[in-house]
Amino acid sequence: MKLPLLVGHLLFSAAALAQTVPADSAAKTLNPLTVYGFADAYYGYDFTGNSPQRPGFLYAHNRANEFALNNGVLGLRYNDNRARGAFALHTGTYVEANYANEPPVLRHVYEAYAGFRPLPNTWLDLGIFPSHIGFESALSKDNWTLSRSLMAENSPYYEAGARLTWEASPRWTVTGLVLNGWQNLRDNNRGKALGTQLQWKPTDQLTLNSSTFFGNEQPQDSSRRRRFFHNFYLSYAATSRLSAAAVFDVGTQQAPSRKADTWHAGALLLRYQLADKWAVAGRAEYYAARHGVVIFSSRPRATDANARIAGASLNLDYAPNRRVLCRVEGRALQAQNRIFADDRSRPTHTYGNVTSSIALSL
Repeated sequence: MKLPLLVGHLLFSAAALAQTVPADSAAKTLNPLTVYGFADAYYGYDFTGNSPQRPGFLYAHNRANEFALNNGVLGLRYNDNRARGAFALHTGTYVEANYANEPPVLRHVYEAYAGFRPLPNTWLDLGIFPSHIGFESALSKDNWTLSRSLMAENSPYYEAGARLTWEASPRWTVTGLVLNGWQNLRDNNRGKALGTQLQWKPTDQLTLNSSTFFGNEQPQDSSRRRRFFHNFYLSYAATSRLSAAAVFDVGTQQAPSRKADTWHAGALLLRYQLADKWAVAGRAEYYAARHGVVIFSSRPRATDANARIAGASLNLDYAPNRRVLCRVEGRALQAQNRIFADDRSRPTHTYGNVTSSIALSL
């Protein structure tokens, strides 16, 4: 079934359910069910290079010098505090770039999971859901900056598996996961990966998060290369207008007959609410990877060059109402090696772009 027909069938089924439920039970039955949607249309202009495709390690808003849809999502969510689930489809250039290695039948699934409470304050979910790693979401409206950081682009956006969440208190949440792998909807080696997440909110203004991943991310016919990864972030609302966040990643992956490949990355973000409808945000970041592991290749060779990239971005946001967000962002990246291309297709150290976006939320 084609995507538009499937989306239409999804919404028609929800509407039909609303019409067939008796009036006296409608409130109890339908209140937990919600329809949600998101569309992020953008135009990106690159100052360097002539390619319509931005650097290969950028997956969101990755087209240059053209109008495009980054991500369009439409789905249903259900939660009655005893059972919950979600099913949503998506499309756009983000899906085209980030799901290229997934089976075609699964590429347009944004999330699809079912869960229940096996114990008080505990959820067990099974299916496809957003990643437990990182400060940034796949939906740009939820992020302080329009583009995602290098570290977020090169860590999982999504995952498939089982998730057990314990809401220990209003300020502590503990999650354990068994996954198909590092952003794999379909298992590529018959082995499972493990993940954890610990989130602490000591005050209403401060959030601290620790997320981990451990697993072998190589195909079944390749040598095992176990990967361990840790993400940490904290966000702090200093005032009603000013917020700050710090994010740090570190990872290591086994390499055959040599020292393990390691990488680390960091970002600092500031966001200031200028007025009710206006805000600005900035980010400084870096990414360093031995032999370009993860960012350039999941199986780097000993002769591959190291990756060292630094960058900064600045964006202006305008929200005319609660459902619309208009943004424009300038971004610059500087690499130790000549990994970018200039207007004459010659290798260069620098890269810059401007991206504008209008996002609608339902």
